[in-house]
Amino acid sequence: MISDALAGRRMFVTGATGFVGTALVERILRCVPDAEVALLVRDGRRSGAQRRVNREILRNNAFDRLRHELEQAGTMSFDEMVERRVTVVRGDVGTDGLGLDDDGRAVLAASDVVIHSAATVAFDAPLDRAVEVNLLGPHRLAETIREVCGESGSALPRLVTVSTCYVAGNRRGTAPEEPVRDNPFFVDIDWRQEVSAARRTRADADAESRKPERLAEFAEQARSVLGPAGGPALSERTEQLRRDWVADSMVEAGRARAASLGWPDAYALTKALGEVALEETHGELPVSIVRPSIIESAMSEPTPGWIRGFRMAEPIILSYARGLLKEFPGVPEGVIDVIPVDLVVTAILAAAASPPDAGERPDIVQVASGSANPLQYQVLVDNIRDWFTEHPLHDEHGQPIVVPDWSFPGRGRVERQLSTATSALRQVEKVVSALPVRGKAARWGAHLEQKRAAADRALEYVQLYGAYTECEAIYGIERLLDLAAEVGGSDGLGDGMPIDPHSIDWDRYIIEVHLPSVVKHGRAATSATKRDPDRRPKRLRAQVLSADRHLAAFDLENTLIASNVVASYAWLAGRRLGTADRVRLVARLLAEAPSLLVADRQDRSDFLRSFYRRYEGAPAGQLREDAAEAMSSLLLTRSYPDAIRRVREHRALGHRTVLITGALDVVVEPLAPLFDDIVCAEATTEVRDGTEVLTGHLRHAPPTAEARARVLLDLCGDHGLDPAESVAYADSSSDLSMLEAVGFPVAVNPEPRLATIARTRGWLIEDFAKAKGHKAPLLPLAPAWRGAS
Repeated sequence: MISDALAGRRMFVTGATGFVGTALVERILRCVPDAEVALLVRDGRRSGAQRRVNREILRNNAFDRLRHELEQAGTMSFDEMVERRVTVVRGDVGTDGLGLDDDGRAVLAASDVVIHSAATVAFDAPLDRAVEVNLLGPHRLAETIREVCGESGSALPRLVTVSTCYVAGNRRGTAPEEPVRDNPFFVDIDWRQEVSAARRTRADADAESRKPERLAEFAEQARSVLGPAGGPALSERTEQLRRDWVADSMVEAGRARAASLGWPDAYALTKALGEVALEETHGELPVSIVRPSIIESAMSEPTPGWIRGFRMAEPIILSYARGLLKEFPGVPEGVIDVIPVDLVVTAILAAAASPPDAGERPDIVQVASGSANPLQYQVLVDNIRDWFTEHPLHDEHGQPIVVPDWSFPGRGRVERQLSTATSALRQVEKVVSALPVRGKAARWGAHLEQKRAAADRALEYVQLYGAYTECEAIYGIERLLDLAAEVGGSDGLGDGMPIDPHSIDWDRYIIEVHLPSVVKHGRAATSATKRDPDRRPKRLRAQVLSADRHLAAFDLENTLIASNVVASYAWLAGRRLGTADRVRLVARLLAEAPSLLVADRQDRSDFLRSFYRRYEGAPAGQLREDAAEAMSSLLLTRSYPDAIRRVREHRALGHRTVLITGALDVVVEPLAPLFDDIVCAEATTEVRDGTEVLTGHLRHAPPTAEARARVLLDLCGDHGLDPAESVAYADSSSDLSMLEAVGFPVAVNPEPRLATIARTRGWLIEDFAKAKGHKAPLLPLAPAWRGAS
């Protein structure tokens, strides 16, 4: 019996934060009396290993059953049990020596059983990362075990490493429980050379990404996404695009190398070579290799349907149920080799309880269903279609989604169709992002981006999983059935631990266990209740208008008023001209509009400096007088009353209100009563012939792009305010730095680029309407001046 064989043992586990690892730790703590568990966990970016264990493992609902049982028994609390039986060891299987300190090495040396489930399980992992973790991980672990045990004089523990059935590669027919090198179709390659080649490929890709022509390409892509967002934002995005390009190159390198050697992807390739490396180097260490097929939700342990993270089938199933995926490659009569996670965990523990003798070849256990209890693709699809026909998901309008008929096309055809669709959507999206629209009209661009992203995901699913749905290998499970007999008879339930695939009732598992779990885990809408489209905006708005906020910063143009510096200039420059001269002025500006728009998008600071040269010689006093009238006119005809009201709401809540704009100081002076601070472009003046006039130059650089973020941060610093508790309102991607500088960004009537960014990041989007009752003139013409001739 498994429990008896492992009771009281010290067990060292890697990969406990993963799907299988979490289920494994839960089973050991609940079902193996007095077993102690040491968890090898690497530090996260923002939290240490201990905190990761507490948050990512022990708080998982997998442990709800154990918590309840301990509470019912009344002997000790869950936390007390963890304190007694669980040790956290900092380390990383992707590092030589596992990154262990002396205490960690001592814990490993004192272990009776080592279970290695850590892996890079993504089918699109970069080649070098898959090599470091999947290929070298088991080898490093075996080497480190021998080293620490040799130093301490401890007996060698038994090692169980989790691999995958797909180490057999793209083969048809029987795939027995045999070492990878015994596979007659194995292409004999040197795993050490593969490690060196993967590392060189990473260095080559990184070097290629730094070539001038590549960097120029990334910079252009960044500008197409962010527009005039400012140097730092564009630089950060450019560097992120460079890193993404390197990662994508490594993914493609992994796919190409795997395909050239007969594996579906880098995951299967590196797992296979990891087995080869381990068999060559394990020495006297007793080793068992457990190879699951496609692991899915639990059949019964710890609870029916328990799952962690999205596995292979979940995104495909939900995309189909939402009507986003109408076909997927596969063979109707083909076998989809799925195995519930609780059977995999039992097999791991059974292998640990029945190790091979020291020095023998690794004992190989395949945990699969295809040879004993096959699930045909057609049966799976029929069950899914019938279930979602009876229990449909609902769209945002509360309407049931009718699932399409599932076809079984070839992978190549689906990839071509989706590639064509995504390319077309990208081109349309690029055109829309350049259109001078904003607010609700710009939301169409964000919606288009959403559809393109959905098509990209569908294509990604086909590329990642298509090979597995078309796989025709049948995995032998003779050793698994032997273990099932050893631990509790043919049904494998002697310890209450399922292990035998014959025990799976596929119709029941799919309909009663797996699909309800997938829907719940995916938080899919299952009721006919129409969702309130304003529910999320209301929640965000309440946060923005909380008394806890410190400061509220506002842009001016297209945020508070539907105007810009060109329109303001046209109004002011024509205020004292005759009708004919005013019309000619506006006509000239309209003719210049395309070139002005290009200049503004290239560099707003340069554009403003250049444009404000036109004010040279304007009488300052007269300009201030006209500006007051102009602002009054704009507030009546082109303001957003809800935006003005929002400023007042912030002031009423005690927030410091700030206007940050590239408009001239003489233009925005009338708005001073609304704000505690106004930061704007400051015009310089001089006296000519006894009259104060504008020089056409600015006192300082105008506050644009990243300068706005700096202004906001400086104001917060000067007044002891927290940017994370502050709010910023703006309409354009040129204001991205300012929006990112605060904890509560708000996109107001956003142009397409900002609309897409705001939707992606979950920001509040406000569509403020212009004032009603005062019709704005079509052209920015001031009313006729009574003194004009």
